[in-house]
Amino acid sequence: MSDYMFMLENHLTADQSHILAEVEAAAAQSGISLFLTGGAIRDMLGGFAIRDLDFTVEGNALKLAKMIAQKGAAEIVSTDDNRKSAELRFPSGVTVEIGMARQERYAKPGGKAHVTPATIHEDLRGRDFTINALALSLNKASRGLLLDPTNGLSELERKELRAATNYTLYDNPIRLFRLIRFKVRLGFQIAERTQSQYENARLAEVEKHIVQAALLDELQKVASEPNAADVVQALEQEKLLPLVSPALTGSKVDNTAFAKLQKAKQLLPFGLDLPIDHSALFFHFLAEKLTPKERSALVSSLGMDKVAVDAWQKLEGKAKKLEKDLQSAKLAKPSTLYQLLSKVPGEQMLFLLAKSSQRIVNDRIRNYLQKYLPAAQEVTDAEVAAAGGVPGTPKFQKLKEQMIAKKLDARPKKVAEPIPEAPVVTGNGRR
Repeated sequence: MSDYMFMLENHLTADQSHILAEVEAAAAQSGISLFLTGGAIRDMLGGFAIRDLDFTVEGNALKLAKMIAQKGAAEIVSTDDNRKSAELRFPSGVTVEIGMARQERYAKPGGKAHVTPATIHEDLRGRDFTINALALSLNKASRGLLLDPTNGLSELERKELRAATNYTLYDNPIRLFRLIRFKVRLGFQIAERTQSQYENARLAEVEKHIVQAALLDELQKVASEPNAADVVQALEQEKLLPLVSPALTGSKVDNTAFAKLQKAKQLLPFGLDLPIDHSALFFHFLAEKLTPKERSALVSSLGMDKVAVDAWQKLEGKAKKLEKDLQSAKLAKPSTLYQLLSKVPGEQMLFLLAKSSQRIVNDRIRNYLQKYLPAAQEVTDAEVAAAGGVPGTPKFQKLKEQMIAKKLDARPKKVAEPIPEAPVVTGNGRR
C-alpha cells in the first residue's frame, strides 16, 4: 500500500471507506480508469476532514454511475449531460460525484462550456485552483499514485490559493465566490497573481455573467460550510451578496444570527452523519430581514423550486412546535428524549440552538447531540445480533432500540473513594 493510500484510509469515515471500495470495484469490473480527485485529496493532504468524494474517470462516467445504481448500492440524485457527470447518494447519506475527465472551453464569461473528453492530466490542468487540481489513482497498476500537474501540493504547503490558469475567473465567474469561500474555510492567502486576476475580473464586472443555477449551487455549498457565518461576512465585504439580492446590504444581512448558527454547528458530534438540510437553515437566516417582496425577488433570482422554498420558509414553524414539545416533563428520561430527537431533522435542532431563549430546550438538544447520540452509536449491530436479533427484521430494530434505551437510562456506576490512610503520629505529635 502506498503512503498516500494509507493516509487516505486514515482520513475516511467508515461509510466513506465502504463507498470508495464499491466505486473502485465497479470501475475495475467495467475496465474504466478511476481517480479520486479534487476536494478529498486537498483535504487529506492539508490535514482537513474529508467532506466530499469526487471521482473522475477516463471513460463513460454516466455508465459507471448507472451501474452502481442498478446494483442497489446508491441512487442517482442528478446528472449533467453536458459535463457527463452524476451525483449519487448512498444509503448512509453520503453523496459522491462521478464525472468524465474533460476539457471545458468558454466562448464568453459565464457561457455554456464546450466539453470534450480528455485525459486525467488535461482535466486537472483545467480546474479552478491548483489545490483542487490533485488526483489519486485508484487503478490496479498505479493505485496510490499522486497526480499533481499544476504543483498544487506546493500551494497547500504554503497555504496559498492560486488559479490554475490565467482565465480561471473569467471563464467561469462563479469562481469569484468560490475563491472567497476557500479563503475563509481553509484560512489560506490568495496568491499575488490570482489576487490581481480577481481585481481585474471585478473591474470588468464579470460577476454579472454568473448564471442562475451556478449561483444557487454555490450558495448551497456555502450553506454546508461549518463557518458559513464567516463566509457570508466575507462575501458581504467583497460586495458579492447583492448578486443574490440587491437588498442584501447593511443591516439586512444578519451577521449576528449567522454567528449564533455557526456556534450551534460546533456542537454537532464529529464523525456522526446527522441528516441536516443546511440550505433551509442558510436561506432562512439570509432572508430573515428581507421584506416579503424582497424574499420573492430572491427566490426568483435564484430559480429556487417550491420544495426548496418551502423547506426554509416553513422551518421556523416546525422548529417552534419542536420547542414546545421539548419543554414537556415527560422527556426527563434520556431514552425518551433520544426517542423524540432521533426522529427530528437536524436543521430544526440547530435552529432552536441559535434562536430559542428557553434554557431547558437548549440543554436538552445539547445533551442529545453531545451525550445521548454518541452513546447510542456505541450499541453496534454485532452486539444486537449477539443478543438474539436477526438483522433486517423489525424485531432486530426493536431490540436495538431497547438496548440503546437501557444504556442511556443506566445510572453511572459510583466509583468507591479510597479510604485515607491514618496519619502516622510520632513522639512529638508530627507526621
